[in-house]
Amino acid sequence: MIVPRHVLGGPAYVSPSDKLNIAAVGVNGKGKTDIREVAHENIYALCDIDDHKMAATLEEDWTAGFRDKARKYRDYRAMLDNEPEIDAVLISTPDHMHSPIATHAMAMGKHVYVQKPLTHTVAEARLLAMRARENNVVTQMGNQGHAEEGARLINEWVADGLLGTVTEVHCWTNRPVWPQGIARPAGSDPVPATMDWDLWLGAAPHRPYLQGRYHAFNWRGWRDFGTGVVGDMGAHIIDHPYWALDLDLPSRISASSTRWGRDFESFPLASKIHFEFPAKGRRPAVKMTWYDGGLLPERPQMIENGRQMGDNDGGVLIVGTRNTLMHGVYGRDPHLIPETKNLEYQKPAPTMARSPGIYQEWIDAIKDRSKVTTSSFEYAARLTETMLLGNIALLREGERAVLEYDGANMRFTNDEAANAYLEKDYRPGFGLV
Repeated sequence: MIVPRHVLGGPAYVSPSDKLNIAAVGVNGKGKTDIREVAHENIYALCDIDDHKMAATLEEDWTAGFRDKARKYRDYRAMLDNEPEIDAVLISTPDHMHSPIATHAMAMGKHVYVQKPLTHTVAEARLLAMRARENNVVTQMGNQGHAEEGARLINEWVADGLLGTVTEVHCWTNRPVWPQGIARPAGSDPVPATMDWDLWLGAAPHRPYLQGRYHAFNWRGWRDFGTGVVGDMGAHIIDHPYWALDLDLPSRISASSTRWGRDFESFPLASKIHFEFPAKGRRPAVKMTWYDGGLLPERPQMIENGRQMGDNDGGVLIVGTRNTLMHGVYGRDPHLIPETKNLEYQKPAPTMARSPGIYQEWIDAIKDRSKVTTSSFEYAARLTETMLLGNIALLREGERAVLEYDGANMRFTNDEAANAYLEKDYRPGFGLV
């Protein structure tokens, strides 16, 4: 007999019969974090191309409740096709495989949680948002700072008029902490028996296996697999001014950088990207500048001597006509500069609902469709598209000073060559659904 949850423990109680059957694609690294955060549900199936990584995760104590009973797969396609009882899917793979897996899952009616950045290309971002609507599934992108308190404070303070009129934003990160700006390495290594290299490559062009060069972390710096620094960290940094200022797609993008790897295969070691967002409603146009690879914005004169800008990993300056707000990565520690301004400000009462966390938002919205996720694909696709447009500007920096972008039609109006980077080809068997 199934006993209703309210009989056993009130509205917050979740009986075993209420638990979601969750599958995970990618179970080590960030994937391990994702699984751990939803392990109070039923971890129904696990998929990873690397048996060694799978075993390493399942050796940890917290996996004891599901390590034996969860179904194990290497191929996400086989898992989805053979396990109709799956309710929802976590996707934590290299960026190039987010969309093939997510579209397959959504086409089967599965709710999906995709690690940031949402997609590998602009066209994929548009498609994932559309597929989520068509299949009426609950979606969330894994930029966890979006659910934290700092994100809500930034929104509330901007809405309160604390900054005045904002026309200038600066965002920076200490990344990359992986190789970039290098040529493709020569040679090959034997593929370990515990790994399916062809499945790891998935949609990407074939490359020989090289120990430690791509799998399991350094893929981020290669265009075939990753989205570089702005793709990796933009969802944790650009996100907060993007949300608070109600930005949409930029109309003009320009960039400069150190050298790329040969044939534009590896992202540059350092870059600077300018995004120009058109006026919207009563908000004027906004210019946002992104810095990575050790580059920083000019230090504001009003910041105290010896005080760190942002935090150790990066930060944001939102410059207004009345005040300037600074915060760290993930929207953490938002405050005015200089520090004395914070003492003078009478903070408004909260106006935004507080979040139970990026993962629990997703779980709650699946179980109760009156609830919403705040980084759903409707929002995350636009944020991701903006970041990826920055990468295209980097690719075209030597040929075109400024790219003019028509967001309504998803095309550059002054550089046809740039339009070729909006989408990509897929190896047979790993296309979009």
